[in-house]
Amino acid sequence: MSLFNPWVLLGILIAIGSSFAGGFAKGKHDENVRQQVEIAALNAKARETEQNMAKVANTYADTLRKSQNVAKSKETKLRADIATGNLRLSIPTQSSTVCPSTTAASASGSDSGEARTELSGSTDVAADLLQIAVDGDAAIRKLNTCIQSYETLRNMK
Repeated sequence: MSLFNPWVLLGILIAIGSSFAGGFAKGKHDENVRQQVEIAALNAKARETEQNMAKVANTYADTLRKSQNVAKSKETKLRADIATGNLRLSIPTQSSTVCPSTTAASASGSDSGEARTELSGSTDVAADLLQIAVDGDAAIRKLNTCIQSYETLRNMK
């Protein structure tokens, strides 16, 4: 049996090829296991970050809910004051005549020297103006909360 026998050479080549194939398979398996461990660690970190972000979002939602409730109580009081006449809404006018509300305004200490016209509480004008202000304030509160929440969540990365 000589080393140059084709069967011996074929056996040597098969042994070398088998060792390379086995090493490749083991390396591929080890790399797959390493990647799975890394993926699991990254998923755990992502879940933790997601839970923290949910807590922040819930905190801002609670804050918004509380501020909306405070604003709602103020709105209810304003509506009641307008309906009972305790609060009177007035607007500046171009007229040079003095209206009765100007004297009321000067008595309350808010006299700016300009002619004013009082809005009637019995009409829906005062309620409509109040509703516009309430809607605008609510939108501003929501937007500010959204911006604060977004900035906090963006900086959590």
